[in-house]
Amino acid sequence: MTDARDAPGARSNTVDGVLRRSARRVPERTAVRYAGRSWSYRALDDAVTAAARVLRSEGLRPGDRVASYGHNSDAYLIGFLACARAGLVHVPVNHGLTGEELAYLLDQSGSALVLTDVALASRLPAGTRAVPLHGAPDGLLERLAEQPAEDGTAADAGALPEASEDTLVQLLYTSGTTALPKGAMMTHRALVHEYTSAIVALDLKESDRPVHSLPLYHSAQMHVFLLPYLAVGAENTLLDGPDPERIFALVEAGAADSLFAPPTVWIALTQHAGFDTRDLGGLRKAYYGASIMPVPVLERLRARLPHLAFYNCFGQSEIGPLATVLGPDEHEGRMESCGRPVLFVEARVVDEDGREVPDGTRGEVVYRSPQLCTGYWDKPSETAEAFRDGWFHSGDLAVRDAEGYFTVVDRVKDVINSGGVLVASRQVEDALYAHPQVAEVAVIGLPDERWIEAVTAVVVRRTDGAEENGVVGEAELIAAARARLAPFKVPKRVVFVDALPRNASGKVLKRALRERFDTRRAAR
Repeated sequence: MTDARDAPGARSNTVDGVLRRSARRVPERTAVRYAGRSWSYRALDDAVTAAARVLRSEGLRPGDRVASYGHNSDAYLIGFLACARAGLVHVPVNHGLTGEELAYLLDQSGSALVLTDVALASRLPAGTRAVPLHGAPDGLLERLAEQPAEDGTAADAGALPEASEDTLVQLLYTSGTTALPKGAMMTHRALVHEYTSAIVALDLKESDRPVHSLPLYHSAQMHVFLLPYLAVGAENTLLDGPDPERIFALVEAGAADSLFAPPTVWIALTQHAGFDTRDLGGLRKAYYGASIMPVPVLERLRARLPHLAFYNCFGQSEIGPLATVLGPDEHEGRMESCGRPVLFVEARVVDEDGREVPDGTRGEVVYRSPQLCTGYWDKPSETAEAFRDGWFHSGDLAVRDAEGYFTVVDRVKDVINSGGVLVASRQVEDALYAHPQVAEVAVIGLPDERWIEAVTAVVVRRTDGAEENGVVGEAELIAAARARLAPFKVPKRVVFVDALPRNASGKVLKRALRERFDTRRAAR
C-alpha cells in the first residue's frame, strides 16, 4: 500500500506536516528524547496519528478547542501535534495557573477537553472534562496502543480531516503582564511561515543537538525552536525545566550544543558554581529572548564563552512569536539591539497617529506579516485596536537606525513619566545591573505628587558570595545609578525583594510590582 507520508503535498503546509515531511526524509533518525524514552521521526509521526484518533474517539470535532495543562514531556508534544492532525484548536495553558486564572482561560477559550498531567488534574475546575497526558491507564500515551497498528497507509490517514493552511490550529494566550490574557488566533499558515523565518534567521541545522528546557506552553520554545528543529530533522532533547546542572551535563556529554533561554535562566547559569569550572566548549549556539537581556549579563557570558554564537530573538505571541533577530556577527557595537526583521516580517516605527517616524526617533513598532495571528479570540474590540491601518501595533517602543536595526526602548505601558520627562525603565535597569551585588532588578513608576511618577527600583540582591564586602543598601545603589544616569532618571527609591514576580516566559510582571508598592492603592 502507498505510505501516506509519500503522497504529494501530504499535509505539506500544516503544523503537523512539518513532522510528516521529516518522517518521510529521515524516518529512523531520533526526533525526541525525554526521560529515558526515545522517538524516531517515523515513530513520532505514527504516534501523532494514533493520538489524533484517540482525540476524535472522544467525540471531538474539527474546530473544537483542546487545552494542554502539563509540564514538558513527549506526551505534551504529541498531544499538540495530534490536535493539529485532528483539526482541533490547541490551547496551551501555563501549568502554574490555578483557581480563577486557570478557569478564565478554559472558559474564555471554550475548551471542550483538557489534556493534563496526572499530578495537576486536581487543580482543574469542577466538571472539567480531562484526559491524562500519560502515567494512567486512560492516558493519551497509554491509549496509543488501542489504535490499529500504524503503517502510514493512505487509507489510515484518510480517517482524519485534511486541514487547510488557513485553518485555526492554536490559541496563543498573551502573557498578561498588563491586562487579562488574550488568545491570539494562529493558523497553520502563520506558524509554518514563522518556522521558515526561524530556520533561516537562527541558522537551525539538521546537525544541531538542541536542548529544550523552557515550558512548551510558551510560544518561543515550541514555535521558534522545537517545531522548526523538527522541520530540519535535528535530534532534540526535552527537559522539564531549565536546571543548570542537567544542562551542563548534557553539554559535557555531547548531547546538547544549542540552548534557548530568557535572561533569567542565563543569569542563573552564570551564577551557578559550575559555570566557571565545567567544560562548556561543546555549547555552540546561545539563543536569548522573551525579555530584554541586561547588557552586563551578556558581557559576562561573552567573556566566559567567547566561542559561543549569540542570537537575540525578539517578538511576541501575536506574530508566532519571532519578529526580529540580532545574529552573532551583528552584536559588536549593537549589544542593546534586537536586530532586524526576519524573512517574513515587515516592521516600522510610528508615532501616536500611526505615521512612520525618521530613523533614530522613538516610536511604537508595528508589523505586517503572514506570521501574524488573525485576531484575538472572542475579543473584537481588542482586535480592532491592535490591527489598525493594515498593521499590527505591538505596544513596544523602539528606535530604528539607518541600517534597519531595531532597539527596544520599553513597553509603552512601562515608560515612566518623571516630572514630565519620559524615562525608559530598561536604561535604569541596565545601570543598576552594572553593580556587582545586583542579581535582578525591575524599574517601575509609582504615583507621586511631586514627580507624577517616581522612578522606583525593585532589586534582588546576589547571594552567591558577591556580598562578601557587605550587603548593598538603597543609598549605595542610588549613588551607583547617579554616576551613570541623568538626574531625572535616577531612582527616587530602591526596595529589596527575595524574587521578582514573573510569568512563564520569564517576563517580569511589573503590573504586580506596581500594585504591591503603590502606597496609594494600599491605603484605599
